[in-house]
Amino acid sequence: MPIYVYELVLPDGTGGEQFELLEPMSAEPLTAHPETGEPVRRVFGNPNAPRAWTDSQGAAKISDKNLAAKGFTKYVKTGDGSYEKTTGDGPKTIQKK
Repeated sequence: MPIYVYELVLPDGTGGEQFELLEPMSAEPLTAHPETGEPVRRVFGNPNAPRAWTDSQGAAKISDKNLAAKGFTKYVKTGDGSYEKTTGDGPKTIQKK
């Protein structure tokens, strides 16, 4: 459910104090304050929509340079079942016993 912003309508028609209200999208906009009964109107606010995630952003997050800067060690599996370090601290290889 979205959070809507309402403001009190003052006697001269200007906007007064604002408040937020969590309500379903299917609900009709309020015309009166839920506690005081004063007239209100819904106001437009800044949208808060998440940005789309792209493959290039994902690749940048797990790049060797970024992982090393964050203190991680990255290993890549080789054909013989062992792992070789590509970045970070730690042993050069990890082998299955």
